[in-house]
Parts: sequence; C-alpha cells; structure tokens
Amino acid sequence: MISEDQVKFYHENGYLLVKGVYDAEEVETFRESVETFLKRAAASKFDRSHAWAGDYLPPEELKKLVLKGFHDVQYHDAQFMRMITQRNLIAIFTQLIGDNVQLHHTKMMVKPPEKGAAFPMHQDYPYFPHSKHSMMLASIHLDHTNEENGCLHVIPGSHKQGPLPHVGSYYLNHKEYPIESGIPCIAESGDVLFFNYLTIHGSPINRSDRTRRNILVQVRDPEDQPTNDKHVNWGQGLMLHGINPRFRNYKYEGTLLEV
Repeated sequence: MISEDQVKFYHENGYLLVKGVYDAEEVETFRESVETFLKRAAASKFDRSHAWAGDYLPPEELKKLVLKGFHDVQYHDAQFMRMITQRNLIAIFTQLIGDNVQLHHTKMMVKPPEKGAAFPMHQDYPYFPHSKHSMMLASIHLDHTNEENGCLHVIPGSHKQGPLPHVGSYYLNHKEYPIESGIPCIAESGDVLFFNYLTIHGSPINRSDRTRRNILVQVRDPEDQPTNDKHVNWGQGLMLHGINPRFRNYKYEGTLLEV
C-alpha cells in the first residue's frame, strides 16, 4: 500500500499522510454510521462535549466550543469494525509497526461547524505511556479538511525528543508550542494520517460551515507494554494482524486489564 520511501519518511518525521485508503463508497457508509451514532448518543444520557479545558484560549471563547468524542466505536456499529479491519489500513500498519498489530482503542472525533473545539499541541504519550513507544495512531478522514475547518497540525521529527512535560489536561505549553508551530496536514475524505504517539500535534478551531469527522485508531506492537494502567478500556487487546506473542488471558482485575 505504501512505498519504502514512505515508510522511511514516517520513521524520520513521525507522521505520514496516505491518500485514498478508503474509497468514496466506504466513506459515505461511514458518514452515515457517524450520523446515526450521534443521534443515538443525543438521545442517551452519555452525550456531552469533550472540548479541552485550560488556559490556551480565553474562557469566554472556550465555553462556546464543542467537540464530540466517543471511544470504542466498533462496539456500537459493525461498520466501524469493518473500517478498522480494512485491508489497506492493516497493510499500512504492518509496514509501519511490524507483522503483529494490536488495537488499543478507537475514538470518534467530530468538530461541528463554526464552533468545533481546538486541540492544543500535545503528545498522546501521557494518556497511555508504553515502554517501547511503538504506539501509533491512524486518523481516518471522512471529510475534506483544511486549516479553516480544523485540520491536524504536526511538528515533523518531534517524536525523537521523547516524552515531554505536559500541563493542564495533558497539553504542552501553548506559548512554547502554538498550533501554528506545526505544519497543516490538509487531507481529503478517505485519506488517513498516521503518526507516532510521541509526535507533537494539535488542531485549530473549526471556523468553517462544514463538519470535520475523523475516526481515530490507536494501535501498538503487542510486545510493547504499558507502564501503568492509564486508559484501560474494553477495546484493548484485539489483534488486527499477526499474533500476540504474549500468550495470556485477557480479563479485568479491578481497573487493570491484564495485557
């Protein structure tokens, strides 16, 4: 699915945008699933905004912003399971991680028009630290994204700095790392942005009249173990490709999932 040069680019820069991983028919099916999901969530007691809090924006601006975020979407709609096991996606994962690819979690991120909340620059590492740093993310675009509707910005090569100190709700000092310090990853629907969980990234507010819908798929090498029990969830452990060399039972013991 991708060339050796693209694999090298990923390891050197900590990210890679791959065009056309999903075709137009697949994208339309997934969009319909997102809309159905949001309607079901709105009718439940679990619907809420997940906009980031903090001092990276003035309080009067923060309170106007909305971000819809839901974890482990494959447990709510079978179309999302088809999405995360699609052969193009899996082929890229194996080229970037290796033959054994294990799911950590999925997440739906929806930025509504004109008030879709920003993500201050951050690493994903503080949320689920691992020992070997194989953890990576695929951001599946279901809409055309640009700077106006809040596309992701990344700082190339920043993964080589290792874990950095974060503030607030796990974001970097916004004065030292403004969103504009990253390069915008402009993408079309069906494109997928891959990046390491140490790569510094963030996104601005959606100021357009268009929704920005992304599905995030977080994966790891199964031999790369978490250093604590943060972000334990019911999606962990599914093998998307290959085998799990650590042959153990998967069960909950209190809040810690044995992995």
